[in-house]
Amino acid sequence: MKQSSRNAQTPPASLPVTSQLATLRDWLAFAEDAYARAGLALGQIATNAHDEALYLLLRTLDWPLDSDASVLDKRIAPAQRTALRAMLRRRVIERVPAAYITREAFLGGNRYYVDERVLIPRSYFLELIPAQLDCWLPQNGKGARRVVDVCTGSGCLAIELAHHFPNARVDAIDLSADALDVAKINVREHRLSRRVKLYRSDVFDAVPAPKSPAEKYDVILSNPPYEPSRICDDLPVEFQKEPRLALDGGRDGLDIIRKLLAQARDRLAPHGIVVIEVGGLRRAMEGAFGALGLHWLHTEDGSDCVCLVQAKHLLTSKSPAI
Repeated sequence: MKQSSRNAQTPPASLPVTSQLATLRDWLAFAEDAYARAGLALGQIATNAHDEALYLLLRTLDWPLDSDASVLDKRIAPAQRTALRAMLRRRVIERVPAAYITREAFLGGNRYYVDERVLIPRSYFLELIPAQLDCWLPQNGKGARRVVDVCTGSGCLAIELAHHFPNARVDAIDLSADALDVAKINVREHRLSRRVKLYRSDVFDAVPAPKSPAEKYDVILSNPPYEPSRICDDLPVEFQKEPRLALDGGRDGLDIIRKLLAQARDRLAPHGIVVIEVGGLRRAMEGAFGALGLHWLHTEDGSDCVCLVQAKHLLTSKSPAI
């Protein structure tokens, strides 16, 4: 989970008067100022107030997101002003995350339905799946037939995997029935119902065991709950509106990761890989699972918080941590 730092400012009880705001440019300047005054947390869909506010304004007006700069000088009708003010009240006063207001989030060029039942999609896997996984697999990934997304949430990463591995069957696992209802919407909208199968399960507990080597996974991928519980207790308001089940990784953040690695032994093909996004737990991962030969994939921002484990290390390890 990528997020901005916490801001301790207290949100205002109401919005200033907006009757003087005539154009989208006026509303954008007003929104940016309101964001700053309220100290809103960012990072769920955008990293700066300008981009998030413009996105929300355009979506509320039902104007194209790819509009050119001339749109800023368009006049705002009275009914539109009412809708914009109501939207900004939800974002600034009630601190509702932008994606929950619009009911959508984007990974790359793909749009996903989201609501309060799921974590808002944001993951380093967006850059890593197309750029760095194939070289770890036979035939440069072209032979991948079985892949799985554990803790799938909205189903976005399972869908990204299905797009990247067009010949693979994709399993998508989550403990939350609510999250799987959202994932079902996205799988259907991306027309992948025949290739992506959803399972309600605590990691692999309720997923049928492979009956033959051919049914084992080439890729086990997960962006699991990995925030230590104490961190979850102190998240900004916007992040606390996301499902805690999707964030809280237990006392040290490793609860789900331990279980995933232990169960992956019997599910992973001999040539397969396990890839896990772990946030700020790199040192903890090295301490607990260093014997697995963790390889840290490089990310554009230098956080390098996604680790890869090869089957040959996982299957022969006697690490007490798993």
